[in-house]
Amino acid sequence: MEYLHTDWAAMTLNDWLGVIYTVLAFVAMILIYVMVLHPKHKEAFDSRADMALRDADDYNKLGDK
Repeated sequence: MEYLHTDWAAMTLNDWLGVIYTVLAFVAMILIYVMVLHPKHKEAFDSRADMALRDADDYNKLGDK
């Protein structure tokens, strides 16, 4: 168990910033996954699925014809 021991008192500012950024990125990714995979948002995301492949002349700025 000594192998997994963390010396919290020896951590520098950069160590703490790395931990905080990692935890924030993890939480943000979970929130994004929940938002994208929620059934309520399925129709909105499906309607924009081919947005990158559309011709700019055929669609206005909202993605509608």
